[in-house]
Amino acid sequence: MRRFEGYGVLITGAGRGIGAATARRMAGEGAQVLVTDLDGDLAETVAADIRKSSGTAEALPCNVADRTAIEAAVAYAVERFGTLDVLVNNAYACHPDVPLFEDEADEGWARDLDITLSGAFRCARAALPHLAAAPDRRGAIVSIGSVNGEQDFGNHAYSAAKAGLGSLTRTLAGHAASRGVRVNLVVPGTVHTEAWAGREDDLRVIAAHYPLGRVGLPDDIAAAVAFLASSDAAWITGVSLPVDGGILIGQMGPRRAVGRE
Repeated sequence: MRRFEGYGVLITGAGRGIGAATARRMAGEGAQVLVTDLDGDLAETVAADIRKSSGTAEALPCNVADRTAIEAAVAYAVERFGTLDVLVNNAYACHPDVPLFEDEADEGWARDLDITLSGAFRCARAALPHLAAAPDRRGAIVSIGSVNGEQDFGNHAYSAAKAGLGSLTRTLAGHAASRGVRVNLVVPGTVHTEAWAGREDDLRVIAAHYPLGRVGLPDDIAAAVAFLASSDAAWITGVSLPVDGGILIGQMGPRRAVGRE
């Protein structure tokens, strides 16, 4: 199935993990993909892999904290592909919590919000006029949230930023609907990406708490992004779609303790 034939797609934070999987998925369905990442070498590696698989991809270093860099990336995508139809906001920052909240530093808090939430705002602002000009009302923004934005899983600043993405999704969806642009959020649970390198034992422990018995894979999230970006979701906007192995439906421990699971 090639749902994105002729589409131009820009993905942030696409040098690894969920962003890279999404770039490969959408390119495999016919999209022309601009792979952006703060690390330009990682972005180029992903783009080169896509081209080796007969897909169309370009790479560009991009810092979502820099308005000029974002506007340059959007302009580059439009120039190279002749259109920009989909923006995927995937770039994020997450610093570990300190033991006591009162010892939290301004710098870490500010960076997580600036990259994760304000970065998505900057990208949407730059891309929206082009998405609105996409043919057949196919313009779409899909952002990557987190279950951290829905319930307490730690990481104060990261969680606040992801919760903010949920709100931005709803308000921007309301604004952009009349312009033919849909705006949605994918809400992943724990996903086995490079961020968990060396912590496989932790992932096995975490997996036991998921109703479906495993943590997610980047391809699980990429499939949801591709659905929401495609015409299959043409009447869906302003939603937050959990792709979380069931973790948000409740903890399984008490049910198992009383023999009901």
